[in-house]
Amino acid sequence: MVDIVRLPRASAAQKKEMARKYRLTVAGLRKGMPELLDRVEELHEFNPMLGHRGCRLGISYPEVTEMQARAIFEAACDVIAKGKKVVPEVMIPLVGHVNELKDQAAHVRRVAEVVMARRGVKFEYLVGTMIEVPRAAVTAGRIAEEAEFFSFGTNDLTQLTFGFSRDDAAKFLREYVDRKILAADPFVSIDVEGVGALVEMAVQRGRGARPGLKVGICGEHGGEPASVEFCHHAGLDYVSCSPFRVPVARLAAAQAVLRGEAAGSDQR
Repeated sequence: MVDIVRLPRASAAQKKEMARKYRLTVAGLRKGMPELLDRVEELHEFNPMLGHRGCRLGISYPEVTEMQARAIFEAACDVIAKGKKVVPEVMIPLVGHVNELKDQAAHVRRVAEVVMARRGVKFEYLVGTMIEVPRAAVTAGRIAEEAEFFSFGTNDLTQLTFGFSRDDAAKFLREYVDRKILAADPFVSIDVEGVGALVEMAVQRGRGARPGLKVGICGEHGGEPASVEFCHHAGLDYVSCSPFRVPVARLAAAQAVLRGEAAGSDQR
């Protein structure tokens, strides 16, 4: 599922053009311009990073979740038809309460059954969640009763743990680092003491409820060497990152394993 965020506010001329375009091109839409422009204003958010996105959007508009799930499962059927094996992993974002995941997972599973029946194909799939809200980390045991995998969204988890905006924090984070208030920019290298503690707690509680739970992280932290080493020690199964960071991440992961093996040898 894709997070949907607000675009910059449209000008009056852009709103009029949008209203004209939608009246002409969207089948069945016959709302007048005033109603459409009012709706645009209703959807405006002052703090969209804490707003109507992720699973919240899917709960308000389940057709969005169902559309995206259908696209995933239809694509899986197409791949299977070519003789290849695929196991889709559907990740519900921004979950903070297990009931949010239950709600969205029910839509995903219903769509999967419909697609498999219509295409005459059976396939395995997983429904999991992104742990990016501190409450999700604290209640990871409950969430793991529903989630078949975790992926830590450490960008949002860092924002919500520190109360920093990733878009605005550059105004002061350089000074924080220069004056040693913080050892490093927490959006570059994971904050082991705070954000890392939440990750370790969630891994422990999640696997306590679901042994063997697959756990990883996604985001830029996944390609930063110190963060990769932390993920190895925290027991994560994988990291994912931007393509250009993959060679660095692979090297960092290999070094973390070797250092761990060397430490084990020394202790013996």
